[in-house]
Amino acid sequence: MSEKKQQVTRRQFLNYTLTGLGGFMAAGMLAPMVRMAIDPVLQESGAGDMANVGLAVEDITNEPQRVDWTITQVDGWYESEVTKSAWVFVNENDEIQAFSPICTHLGCVVSWEGSEEYPDQFFCPCHNGRYYKDGTNVPGTPPTAPLSVYEHSVENGMLYLGQPIPRGEA
Repeated sequence: MSEKKQQVTRRQFLNYTLTGLGGFMAAGMLAPMVRMAIDPVLQESGAGDMANVGLAVEDITNEPQRVDWTITQVDGWYESEVTKSAWVFVNENDEIQAFSPICTHLGCVVSWEGSEEYPDQFFCPCHNGRYYKDGTNVPGTPPTAPLSVYEHSVENGMLYLGQPIPRGEA
């Protein structure tokens, strides 16, 4: 028994060729779009990086002082300079404390000794929110959680701060 070879017709050949060419063109058009969508996800994140805030450790006192510093923030392809702030002091155990100045109630900025009635507390002017010096919220005031604490390190006598870490509800 001999088998007959199946011949490809002219119509099938053109159909296969045009389908392959169309698929190749579609892949060529979609590849840049897929790369543009995925590329920022594959980039290394600098989220855990510590930044030098320009404050020497010997200049930190037991009185909270506001420290402002600038970091470079990258969102996809957009790069910008962002200013961050912290309240920094040394507690009674000689440990460095660095609190975020952002109120946990509505995101306003708290200040140290911002109220004449409560001079040794952090005060939020938006809704009279108050925090003790250790960053915990005063019961009966609007904030529902303590101030966030910045992760910090000391290198060559200079203070480095990272990301603020929420401390949860009180």
